[in-house]
Amino acid sequence: MTNREFYTAVANGNITEEVIAHASTAISKLDAALEKRKNAPNKKDAENAPILEAITNALTTEPVVAADIAATVGISVQKASSLLRKLVASGVAQVTEVKVPKKGTQKAYSLVG
Repeated sequence: MTNREFYTAVANGNITEEVIAHASTAISKLDAALEKRKNAPNKKDAENAPILEAITNALTTEPVVAADIAATVGISVQKASSLLRKLVASGVAQVTEVKVPKKGTQKAYSLVG
């Protein structure tokens, strides 16, 4: 069954076993394509991989604020914060609140374990 025949049958309300089978096959193909897309690294992830590795190497078991990590790695504080949140979400790093003189309370990151 072609897609045109399928759509024509659906539009006319002719839902047969062949139409249902075609729809099921099409849904399976869509699901497979979605899984492939979800598991494939995108361009931004590929660009950030070396930076994430550098951040992981810069982290210690002692809490460090994002500004210090950014200065060490050579990126902006915003990018460092974003990538540190990814490391926390993946379970590599943990976040704690620390008091920084003249700046108040800030989030500090350290390696898990």
